[in-house]
Amino acid sequence: LVCSRAMASKTPVGFIGLGNMGNPMAKNLVKHGYPVIAYDVFPEACKEFQELGAQVTDSPADVAERADRIITMLPSSPNAKEVYTGANGILKKVKKGSLLIDSSTIDPAVSKELAKAVEKMGAVFMDAPVSGGVGAARAGNLTFMVGGVEQEFNAAKELLTCMGSNVVYCGEVGTGQAAKICNNMLLAISMIGTAEAMNLGIRLGLDPKLLAKVLNMSSGRCWSSDTYNPVPGVMEGVPSANNYQGGFGTTLMAKDLGLAQISATNTKTPVPLGSQAHQIYRMMCAKGYALKDFSAVFQFLREEETL
Repeated sequence: LVCSRAMASKTPVGFIGLGNMGNPMAKNLVKHGYPVIAYDVFPEACKEFQELGAQVTDSPADVAERADRIITMLPSSPNAKEVYTGANGILKKVKKGSLLIDSSTIDPAVSKELAKAVEKMGAVFMDAPVSGGVGAARAGNLTFMVGGVEQEFNAAKELLTCMGSNVVYCGEVGTGQAAKICNNMLLAISMIGTAEAMNLGIRLGLDPKLLAKVLNMSSGRCWSSDTYNPVPGVMEGVPSANNYQGGFGTTLMAKDLGLAQISATNTKTPVPLGSQAHQIYRMMCAKGYALKDFSAVFQFLREEETL
């Protein structure tokens, strides 16, 4: 229903980056009746979309030639630069007035750089990173944090509401990234805190379910304790109940904390706990936790007696 108004204007939408997040996001656009023009650096990622009737192209430039609204969902800043400004990048064939929405989580300074390059070509760039992970991407209830020219926000919102339930305008280009980075830094810190508190309580002889219940009716309560508890057996349907499979990978958290570090350095902002969280998640990556959900920090703390 959200998109009923949009259904009238079914002009093609380009989608570049059909990975863990991009795949379900693009599928939701297809579900809402948008013809999708897809590209991914791995051709096998596009097979599924060909079967769904999407056009598959050979490069980001080809997407830009065929669509004047494009969403990109890429792993990191270098990938984003390549897709926009590379030899076969979007900007090689972008049409004037095109709307380019980047949902990757990258350095806010890089978003600003890309926006400048896009503006030179007479097109519009917005950063719109997401919160909610793969589950929310499938269900179409992601949160989008959007930075860009305010007059263009409604045009972006039309597409983003097909993939998310919250679309929040944050300010100029880069502010979407800023909001995302701050959220994830706090999430990492609170997850480590929850894991430490639960571990200490268990060693003091408390039943983990009981301890979680007490925390969640007390002032220590947070999302990590009441919605995504890191202790196996405390909650159903979360990665800790499934050997830390699925969810938000430790490498991704380490990456986002790295972005927070760069931003903190650039703005001379002290983030002592953010820095510590970054080190802990990097140590986890080095110790074989890279692909496990970030709540596996509980397991890591139990093994690392020396920490």
